Amino acid sequence: MGLEMRAARQGWAAASLAQRLAMLALFALPALVVTTPVNLLPFGVLLLLSSVLGIGALKQRRLPAAVLVALVVLALLPIGLGALSLWQAQLGLRELDNLIRLLVVPWTACWVYALGLPQRLLWSGAVVGLLVALLLAAVQVLAGAERADGWTNAIVLADVAVVLLVLVIHCRPPQRLPTVLLATLATCLLVVLTGSRGVWPALGLVLLFAVFSGDRQAWSRRLRWLAVAASLAAAALVFSPTLREQVRLNELGRDLARLQHGDVDSSAGARYERLQVAWQAFVDSPWQGVGIGQFDRAMHRLPVCQAAASSPERCHLGHAHNDLAEWAATRGIPGIIALVAAYGIPLWLFLQLWWRAGRQQSGPAVAGMSVVLVYLVCGLTQSMFAHQITAGLYACLVGILAGLSLLQRRQDDRGAGPGLSAAA
Repeated sequence: MGLEMRAARQGWAAASLAQRLAMLALFALPALVVTTPVNLLPFGVLLLLSSVLGIGALKQRRLPAAVLVALVVLALLPIGLGALSLWQAQLGLRELDNLIRLLVVPWTACWVYALGLPQRLLWSGAVVGLLVALLLAAVQVLAGAERADGWTNAIVLADVAVVLLVLVIHCRPPQRLPTVLLATLATCLLVVLTGSRGVWPALGLVLLFAVFSGDRQAWSRRLRWLAVAASLAAAALVFSPTLREQVRLNELGRDLARLQHGDVDSSAGARYERLQVAWQAFVDSPWQGVGIGQFDRAMHRLPVCQAAASSPERCHLGHAHNDLAEWAATRGIPGIIALVAAYGIPLWLFLQLWWRAGRQQSGPAVAGMSVVLVYLVCGLTQSMFAHQITAGLYACLVGILAGLSLLQRRQDDRGAGPGLSAAA
């Protein structure tokens, strides 16, 4: 710990102004994304300032051409297909707002690679972000809120918490297992306080990945510990009505019972209804959809949503609560292609980087694959690109983790300047 702190101080002292601002940005991204009302704004400001001051380094140290092309295609293809939907439906440019954030992907990758930013700051920021978010969530629930939502909404808070846990697990420095365990516990408690049910499969996937990261000889022991933890959690749910109510399991049972009788006016029923509406919208217009960002148009075809006193939560939510349903219903087949590109290109890229790095059990490439997979799983019950925070965080992390993966290949840790190596 002492040697690490000394190396960090030396790295800070040796860094240029551009690097210092960039290092602050790398820490601020996960630390502030859901713990402040400004979310991604501090990161954006620091990213811009450090990029302007470090323009010389950005010109000199360029990403490998093949990677840069892949990241540019990742950014431009969904935006281009979104613009096509915009033109077809005669909509305003504001509907492209969240997609335009994908332009940050190649930018942040070049930025990390050129300035040689330290991976440990991303990890530290994620730890701080999770602990502070848990504190805020606890304060909200103790103050009487049914579900903690931080500075956003409960589902987004839970989704982002699981993404931050990915960074804590796979970007950790050596000898930090106690901190990782603390962050894991904080994430589980935070998800419970949000009452979000759809994020649990993604959290389970991340914990399963954690079992198989690091030393292979410890896999069986970690798997046993995970099984014990899961058993204790299940027992707590069985014997604690308050906990069942907080995680909304009782509500889920009631929703499913109502759904069996044809009543979709519930949380689970609304998702089922939206899948049906999305499918019908896609069948009616498979090449165009109802228009990007216009899922409510499809909902208004329902008789209940044509009434003057229609429910805002049911008829005017603005998205389908499912990535595939949302993109297919609003953009048709081009939307499906764009969604496959948005998730498929980075997944393929990180897989390639991981393979070339020797198939390590953790690191930025593994973190990148895990982030994409978490978004895929969360996208089964949430429209991840319908919210500025989740869309912006995805773009930033894909670029940053790609840059860190390449930086890890480029630099030998021993030869890099203290505190500024990718793995430091």
